[in-house]
Amino acid sequence: MPFPWLSASILFPIACALFIPFIPDEGDGKTVRWYALGVALITFLLTVGGYVNGYDPAVSGLQLVERVQWLPRLGLAWSVGADGLSMPLILLTSFITALAALAAWPVSFKPKLFYFLLLAMDGGQIAVFAVQDMLLFFLAWELELLPVYLLLAIWGGKKRQYAATKFILYTAGSSLFILLAALAMGFFGGGTPSFEYSALMAKDFGSKFQMFCYAGLLIAFGVKLPIVPLHTWLPDAHGEATAPVHMLLAGILLKMGGYALLRFNVQLLPQAHVQFAPLLVILGVVNIIYAALTSFAQRNLKRKIAYSSISHMGFVLIGIGSLSALGTSGAMLQMVSHGLIGASLFFLVGATYDRIHTLQLDDMGGIGQKMRKMFALWTVCSLASLALPGMSGFVSELMVFVGFVTSEAYSLTFRVVIASLAAIGVILTPIYLLSMLREIFFGKENVALASHNQLVDAEPREIYVISCLLVPIIAIGLYPRLVTDTYRASVEALVNREEQAMALIKPLAATARLRGPHAFGPMAALRAPALPQAGP
Repeated sequence: MPFPWLSASILFPIACALFIPFIPDEGDGKTVRWYALGVALITFLLTVGGYVNGYDPAVSGLQLVERVQWLPRLGLAWSVGADGLSMPLILLTSFITALAALAAWPVSFKPKLFYFLLLAMDGGQIAVFAVQDMLLFFLAWELELLPVYLLLAIWGGKKRQYAATKFILYTAGSSLFILLAALAMGFFGGGTPSFEYSALMAKDFGSKFQMFCYAGLLIAFGVKLPIVPLHTWLPDAHGEATAPVHMLLAGILLKMGGYALLRFNVQLLPQAHVQFAPLLVILGVVNIIYAALTSFAQRNLKRKIAYSSISHMGFVLIGIGSLSALGTSGAMLQMVSHGLIGASLFFLVGATYDRIHTLQLDDMGGIGQKMRKMFALWTVCSLASLALPGMSGFVSELMVFVGFVTSEAYSLTFRVVIASLAAIGVILTPIYLLSMLREIFFGKENVALASHNQLVDAEPREIYVISCLLVPIIAIGLYPRLVTDTYRASVEALVNREEQAMALIKPLAATARLRGPHAFGPMAALRAPALPQAGP
């Protein structure tokens, strides 16, 4: 019997969290933090072990499958597995959580409860990506909300109660659509209900049924992504969170929305997705432009980076709605890339706040000479965020652009208009990020800050955390196939379902060119020969 890598990755951190109250500690967290870091590292090794020993990137189907019947009459089973849509995000989750445990080193207020919630989140978030049962997905989605709420409400800033309450109202309220869609899809067709993804994929949902389910799920996942105008909880949550919670929110939580759109809206409801795809593209452009302009106007450092995250997630929407393999691949890579870049920026925000004790850009300035290492870390991470060539963000955004522009699912006029509008966000991003760097580190020294002689430059622990994030950012930027090869087969299978759905909806339309270039690199897309235009 093979080792249950995924079940162990989910249950191990949760089980270890239950032992935290019994760890002897003097109340300062110096013992429990080592314990939590060790558990998070072992969990990361478990996910890596599953990838190395049981996952084949060339296989598009489900792998590492573990299934135990739970409640047969309700059709509920403990069913976990991984494919190209989930495996990269499972690895990202365990990796970011391990670094968040190290980032939480200064936490001294109720450290046992803090690390208990951190480890519980680790298992819960891995479960969201690994479970293969829609009701089980709903349970994991809901249980993951409670640790985030408590981490915001207890360790947040002055408005932490407001931010935490807004977060739980938005996310828990929208989750009802997941439950309703799961029940409708599971009981569809009569007989014994089944909520496993494989069983749902085999059902012949009607077009109108798919449209209703798609709309509900789009609202639920749009809140978590987030999609404008369902985004307003995110700047408030980021504005009050601590650095490790920032890393979990930006690095993992937002990716749950993008993953769920691919898993449910695209894979299970392909006919509805073909109908909704133009709306996703338009919403993606709105996300990019609106959030970029709003970020440009923010004077609070946390809220500026938060709106930057919303803007970057707009590329995920365009990629998902592109109806092309290259665009969908770019959306997947953008989620991984932004998870790493967003976590690095928010960690630096927390580290900077610990030194200057302000988040207002108007109160900053002139600290670059005293904090040269911190300035270097900020500069590199900001360049990664603005999609500098050689960084992961450049590759993912270029893949989305090329994938959408070369998709034959849309008219040339629509593609040109969308690409032109999205380019506005690409232009705005370096403007607000570089101006942010200037306001923090250059200019006249602000005498209202603490004495600059007491400012401490980046410590070895902080340099290590950022280095761990920068290594994959640069590696992916230089060789994207490190990631894209892990999900190539799954994305092609997903686009095949889109092609079949398009053929059913528009049987006279040509679908031969829908997939677009099969190469998963932007330059390969430019070199791919054009396929002949099919006639009516």
